[in-house]
This record gives sequence, structure tokens and C-alpha cells, in this order.
Amino acid sequence: MHHTVAAFIKHLRSERQASAHTIRSYEDDLGLYASYLEESGGEGSDPSSADPVRLRRYSAWLAGRGYAPSTIARRLASLRSFFRFLRREGLVAGDPTAGLRNPKQAKRLPRLLRVDEVIRLLDGVPTDTAPGVRDRAMLETLYGGGVRVSELVGLDVRDLDDASDLVRVRGKGRRERLCPVGAIAAEWLRRWVLLRQPKHPREAALFLNQRGGRLTTRSVGRILEGHLLRAGLVDTASPHTLRHSFATHLLDGGADLRSVQELLGHRNLTTTQIYTHVTQDRILDIYHDAHPRA
Repeated sequence: MHHTVAAFIKHLRSERQASAHTIRSYEDDLGLYASYLEESGGEGSDPSSADPVRLRRYSAWLAGRGYAPSTIARRLASLRSFFRFLRREGLVAGDPTAGLRNPKQAKRLPRLLRVDEVIRLLDGVPTDTAPGVRDRAMLETLYGGGVRVSELVGLDVRDLDDASDLVRVRGKGRRERLCPVGAIAAEWLRRWVLLRQPKHPREAALFLNQRGGRLTTRSVGRILEGHLLRAGLVDTASPHTLRHSFATHLLDGGADLRSVQELLGHRNLTTTQIYTHVTQDRILDIYHDAHPRA
């Protein structure tokens, strides 16, 4: 790892308190860029030695290797953050990413489950075993609180509030918020805590795998896939689908956008506004299906 990248990663870890997943993403993105520099020759593999022309060529190189526009945009965003850091530290004079544009992306609305589909999924989880109770508690929390899957697996037992239906979650940037999950999810969480058997007495994680350690986001995805199949919901869905469905169902029920923003833990309201497009499309579908002059 080049010393400038190592300094940036140290900054992310110590000052910005980025998650392990975020740090791995930056390491992967900047490592790929360094590999490109080595392959293309000329300036060597120093990621801090770049100019706008070379960065545009890098963007074209990513497209030529078949990366999706969203992936290219993320890798370029990593470079922007990297060079902002270098400028603040006085390691580069200018910002070669200033005029760098992301590739055009197709507008995609989030995949959603209808309310009846969510109920079928949750009620279909067999709860006659401890893993089943855990799975029901996890899925109820994902939908009942709209939490990110990374927030879910990061929950510790101490984050539950027995006196209310709230959990303390740590979102992006380690920002904490109190998140209501609803009475049903809270009840399943209490049932799971009674059955929880950690491998070590000091294990803090709320949701455990079969070995008694903390579950990973990938494991939660695989668990959800199994329950989707059991419920006959074979369309592609992910833990984030439950978060999208949570937000959309709230707006359909009359919640205001600012409240949904707070519940989702979005820093900017513009991030939440995608759900207004979803609900507008649903309103139009209902209109076209029901109105005799549509």
C-alpha cells in the first residue's frame, strides 16, 4: 500500500471512525486505481500522481472492463475523497478530480415488497427453534425499523431498551440514533434474547451465528433468501428491500418525508426523496387500474 493511501486509510479509521466495510471498499477502490497506474505505465503506481486526463482514461478503462456505471461512480467517488484528503494535508497542489464526471446511469427505483408480501414473509418464518426465533426477530427489525443490514448486525444486546420499542443503532459515519421498531419486532427481540447463547460470556452481539459469534451482512442475506423461497417470493430481494418497503409503506400511510428521513437515518433529505417517486408511481398505477377514464 502506497504511503499516501495508508495515511488516508488511517484518517478514515481514526478521525472519521469509518466502518470496517467502508475501509475495505476504499482500500479496494484505491488498490484498483494503483493497479491501473502500473499497467498503463508512465507515472508508476503512486495514486497521488494523477491529472484530469489520466483520470478520464481510468474511467474509460473501468467501462471497458465491464464495470457497471454505479460501480464506476463509486470508485470515482473514492478517488475524490482521497484527493480531498491529500489537498487538506498539503500533499497535492490541486484536485485532478474536479472536472471528473460520473457515467450516466439508468434511473432505477428500489425493489419493493407489498404489505401482504411482507406479512407472508414474516409469518412464514418457522419459530419452533432458536434460529427461527432469531430470524423472525431479525426480519421484523429490518422491516419494523427500516434499519440497514449493517446496522442490524452491529446491534449489541445493550442497544435494546426494555422499557420501550426502541433500539440504538449506529449508522453511516458511526452516527447513533434511537430507532422505533414497533411492538411486534420488540416482542420477537425479547424472545430471542432469552434463547441467545453466545460462545463467550462477554460476546456483546445481539444476533449470533451457529458458532455463537456475530452474524455478518452476507449471512443475513442468505437467511433472507431462504425465507423468501419458503414464502413463495422468488423475485430478487435483499435485506435492503425491507428498508425500502418500510419507507414506502410509511409514505403510503401518510407519513411526512422529514419524519421518514429521521427514521432512515439519512443525513440529506434528497436521499429520502427517491421514495416520493416510488409512491407517485404507485398512485398512478392505482389510478390507471381503477379510473374508468384513465
